[in-house]
Amino acid sequence: MDSSVALGRLELARPLVTRGSCLPESAQSAHLNGCVPLSHQVAGHKYGVDKVGILQHPDGTVLKQLQPPPRGPREMQFYSMVYAEDHCDPCLVDLQAHLPKYYGTWSSPDAPTDLYLKLEDVTRRFQKPCIMDVKIGQKSYDPFASQEKREQQIRKYPLMEEIGFLVLGMRVYKVSSDSFDTYDQHYGRGLVKDTIKEGLSKFFYNDDILRKDAITASILKVQKILQWFEGQSRFNFYASSLLFVYEGVCVPSLVSQTLRESPIAPEACEQNNNIDQSLSTMYSLHKKGCGRSHYQAKQDNGVWSSSQQPNSNRGLARLEEDRKESKSEAGQETVSDVEVKMIDFAHVFPSDVPDQGYIYGLKNLLKVLHQILEE
Repeated sequence: MDSSVALGRLELARPLVTRGSCLPESAQSAHLNGCVPLSHQVAGHKYGVDKVGILQHPDGTVLKQLQPPPRGPREMQFYSMVYAEDHCDPCLVDLQAHLPKYYGTWSSPDAPTDLYLKLEDVTRRFQKPCIMDVKIGQKSYDPFASQEKREQQIRKYPLMEEIGFLVLGMRVYKVSSDSFDTYDQHYGRGLVKDTIKEGLSKFFYNDDILRKDAITASILKVQKILQWFEGQSRFNFYASSLLFVYEGVCVPSLVSQTLRESPIAPEACEQNNNIDQSLSTMYSLHKKGCGRSHYQAKQDNGVWSSSQQPNSNRGLARLEEDRKESKSEAGQETVSDVEVKMIDFAHVFPSDVPDQGYIYGLKNLLKVLHQILEE
């Protein structure tokens, strides 16, 4: 299983549910120039346990260790393609809104050959981030997988094709105890068709109330991603996830107030173009201007290739630019209290048909979220 980045994944051992204090942990020993293991992962490979893992950089970004070929290079080249500085491909520009920001690659002077993807940590601005990792699609193996790999993935969760998504892990803030409950991959694999709604609803329950504001905002985000998938037939995604993050501390906000005033009908899953314009403005896509495009992509033995790789210095410059934009916008706009980002791109391949497996999973996920909201 591929590790996920930005945001959060912690591979937890049994029991399925564990509870931990929200008090700061004792200082961790530094790794690689002040970097430390990412503390709030909810799934995936953990640094120091697995061969590859995720680190937190001192500047607040996340470092995802490159996986062995062809998976690692394929993911790096996918990010490089989407975030190429000189393209203005509308499909890729729109996709950027649904991914963590990418700042190029990073390596330690002490180990220059060990490459890491430098990514935005989308949980960074939250006080008590509630995090859920959900694998999307009807297949968790790609077309190049061996028969053994296919059978292995099917055994892990036989209902993947029917349900279309799998909860890989959750971290939920409980207000009564000021602690987090964590649910590991075994919890998600134990959910069947009759229990998936109740199992997913645990992510939005804080021991006091069901966070319907977070559910509604999540639905809007997922609908936007579904819109993108229904409008493209260039890529197929396998073993890729959605990372959900919402603020565990309940505070009134313009977003939640607007959402209460503008309920979403279940039909919105099929009629995405009818989303209220005021909400669309609040969750608008961030599109950057661009000049001429000479970017081309192709597939070579299952690995993406691109005309240029992002320069690490440009990546740092973009990071600083994003921070300045965030500071300048503070106080002028209400920041969304929910994030839903696509992560894990080691199994993305060119295609000339819509990604029906991913679309099926998104629609089924939206259906379950609506059921939780209504009940």
